[in-house]
Order: sequence, then structure tokens, then C-alpha cells
Amino acid sequence: MQAREWLALARLPGMGAARLAELVAARPDWPEGWLALLPREAAMALRLWLDHPARSPLSAELSADEAWLGAEPGRHLIHPDHPVWPRILGQIADPPPVLWALGDLGALGPPRLAMVGSRRPTREGLTNAAGFARELAGRGWCVVSGMALGIDAAAQQAALDAGGTSVAVLGCGVDVIYPPRHHRLYRRLQEPGGLLLSEHPPGTPARAGFFPRRNRIVTGLSLGVLVVEAAERSGSLVSARLALEQNREVFALPGSIHNPMARGCLQLIRDGAVLVRELDDILAELSQWAVARAPALAVSTPGPAEGREDSLLRWLSDTPTPVDALVALTGRDVAACQRGLLELELEGAVAQAAGGWVRLPTRSGA
Repeated sequence: MQAREWLALARLPGMGAARLAELVAARPDWPEGWLALLPREAAMALRLWLDHPARSPLSAELSADEAWLGAEPGRHLIHPDHPVWPRILGQIADPPPVLWALGDLGALGPPRLAMVGSRRPTREGLTNAAGFARELAGRGWCVVSGMALGIDAAAQQAALDAGGTSVAVLGCGVDVIYPPRHHRLYRRLQEPGGLLLSEHPPGTPARAGFFPRRNRIVTGLSLGVLVVEAAERSGSLVSARLALEQNREVFALPGSIHNPMARGCLQLIRDGAVLVRELDDILAELSQWAVARAPALAVSTPGPAEGREDSLLRWLSDTPTPVDALVALTGRDVAACQRGLLELELEGAVAQAAGGWVRLPTRSGA
């Protein structure tokens, strides 16, 4: 489906993210398959828009959405049929039907790690957040967070300052700066390497109830989450719980038992989170994603006798590899990877599995 159809689905009355995710998983045809599965109120609204758009309230909303998207460069709507949609996000129970994006879509290419922590961190916490973010950037990883005060912002700013990539997921529209004091970081996230995302339409103000929902996207986009500092009762622990529910790895930095901002991390470690002393502790748990341990892996250039598709095939095994990781491994863009995978699939060399693409044993070489 095209962006306009996804926008219409996202705007239907009485439809939450979890319900839409169930319907997306059924892969209904457009539009009749959707009309057959949608609840009555939503189906009636969709039918009215399809048959009598001038009478449908959806028409004005979609026109405003499309006007915003076309007003300036760098404004995007990504959805499950968009070439840069993060497939890993589809593994969570309630992925957003669409994401509004502002900035560089290339920031979604590298493998991603979420970094979260206290809004009132210690000096040591800020130093640790910046240090880990810089090293992640140097290893070819993207830092994902929520542009919140404290640890979130320190990590994202450090990743960008190091020449890396960072994605901020907002609890408001992507055109709303929240918190307001992060005006400079907000602008920087619209430059190359940065990206702002939200499931809420432009103009949506920040609301307290949006932030826990925002956190599921922060962790859902990521292969794991690193908690830098957290009190015993904090939003960072909510993010860690969400990550576990989404089958993501949880990492935590230890701290002094006398530091209130370390108690949440110590609790996570007691409950089974990976204790982190250095970045290699994280990459050891995510070894198949640690593409930048050897710098030559970050961009792969095929030799004279190596075909374009074989340069993809060499990175595949019987363990599913997402397109996101292939982008980072090969240095090619998402569209090029998908074209190559389609050709290999037609040849019977690869297949799509839960979590990514696998290499089939019927083909050798490469």
C-alpha cells in the first residue's frame, strides 16, 4: 500500500496500535480485505472515504497531513511498506502503524542500541553516557533515545558530535520541541546522521501518557537497551521491562550502593541484566551485530569476480539477518539490499524468516 492508504488506516476511529498490528499481520488485500476485517465503525469510516471522499472527515485530515509532508525537504512518513521501515519494529506486540519522520532516513541504516537513564543524572552518569555513545558511534552503531533531559540527551549529542548517527523518538509531534531547552539538539537531529520520529501527527503536543508509549518504540527499534543511571522507580526501568517483553537484550552500568541514581541499575543486574564495564561487554552479547570491530566490515566492496548479489550472500547464514544489518555490513542502501535479496530469493539462494533473511543450503560459494 502507499503512504496515503497507511495514513487513512492510522486515522480511522477506534483503532489502536495493537489492533492494527493484528490486522497488518493478516496481510489483507487493499481495500476489500481491510474492510472485511476492520471493526464496524472503522470499516464504515474507510468505506465512506473510499466511495465519497468529499463527505469523509478523513479527507481533510489526510490533505493536511500531505500538505505538511510536502512543505519542506526532510519530512517523511514511513510505514510497513516503506523501504526504510525497520522490520525489527514489527516484532513487538503493538508497533505504530506509521511513523512521522524529520531528518535523515539514513540514520535507520546502522544497527541500533537504545540508551536511557535518569533525567537528573550525576556527573559520572553524564560522562559515562557520552563516553559509551561516542564509542558506539565509532563502531558503526546508531544511538536511539527519547531526547529527554539528562542521560538521553547527553548520549544523543555525543553520538552526533562523534560523527555517528542518532534517532530520537518523541512523545509529541516531530514538529514540537520537547523539552523546549533541547532546541539545539532538536535542530542537530534534523541534520545528516540525525532523525526525529513520532507515531503522533505533526502539531501534537507532549502529554504525560505519551511517554511510556514512546518508550516501546525506542526499545522496539533497537537490538538492546543500555541503562546508564536510574533510580529504583524510574521510566528507565519501564524501558528495560519493555525491552525484555520485546525479547531485546538489557544492559546496565553498575554504580555505588550509596548513589540513589545507581540503585535502578543494580536492581536490573540483580534481576539478570548484563553488567557492563566497557562497550565490548555489550558487543559480546550482540556479536552478530558488532560489524565495526574490524573496520573493514563497515563497508564491503566486492572484488572483480564477485557479483552484486554474492556480496550480499556472503553476509548471510542460517541465523536470520535483518535488512538493517545488511545495510551496515555492505555499505549499500536499503533499496539496493532489498533488490539484491529479491534476486537471490528468486534464484532459491535465500529466504525470508522471522527476524530477517537466511541463506539456504542449496547454494554454495560466495
